[in-house]
Amino acid sequence: MYIIVGLGNPGKQYDNTRHNVGFDVVGTLAEQEHVAILEKKHKAAVGKGLVAGQKCILAKPMTFMNLSGESVRELVDYYKVDATSGLIVVSDDVSLDVGQIRIRKKGSAGGHNGLKNIIAALGHDTFIRVRMGVGQKPEGRDLVDYVLGHFTPSERKTMDEAAQRAAEAIRTILTQGPDAAMNQFNGKA
Repeated sequence: MYIIVGLGNPGKQYDNTRHNVGFDVVGTLAEQEHVAILEKKHKAAVGKGLVAGQKCILAKPMTFMNLSGESVRELVDYYKVDATSGLIVVSDDVSLDVGQIRIRKKGSAGGHNGLKNIIAALGHDTFIRVRMGVGQKPEGRDLVDYVLGHFTPSERKTMDEAAQRAAEAIRTILTQGPDAAMNQFNGKA
C-alpha cells in the first residue's frame, strides 16, 4: 500500500495558489483514477482506491502547510506503511521553473516548511517526494506573499499540464519505481 500526500492549505482562499499545487496534483490523480477524496480523518481529507493497480491512500492534510507532518505521521502509523518506500509527498518548489517536476527519494526540506515538518514528524528525510516548480519569487517580493499568491493565466495553464505529468509520474513510481520516474520526468517542464 502507498500513501500519496499532496501538500497545501485548506480553505477556498488558498485554492489555485502556488502553495497548493500538491492538492492540485492529488486532486488530478484522484479524478483520473476515480478515487473519491471524501473522508475526513488523520487530520486530512482522504480517499482510498487503486492507482495504477496499487492500493493507495490519497490525502490532503487539513492542518495547514506548516503542520503537515502531524497528518502524515498519523497516516503512516495507522496504515502501517514504510515511509521510506510507501510514502509519496507532492509539494511546491520555488527553486524550480513553473511546471518543472523534480522527483527525489530523500533529501532536505529545501526551506519548505511543510516538508520540514514532515521530516521532523517522521524523524528522517527518506521518503519519495514529487516537487512541483512554481517559479522563483520576484526580487523584493515577500516569499509568503508569493507562494500564497495565484498563478497568471499562462502559468495556470502550464501548471494544469504539469499536474497531468505529475500524476503520470506518480503512476510510474507505483509501477516501475522512483528511479524510472526520475529518469523520465525530472527537469521536464
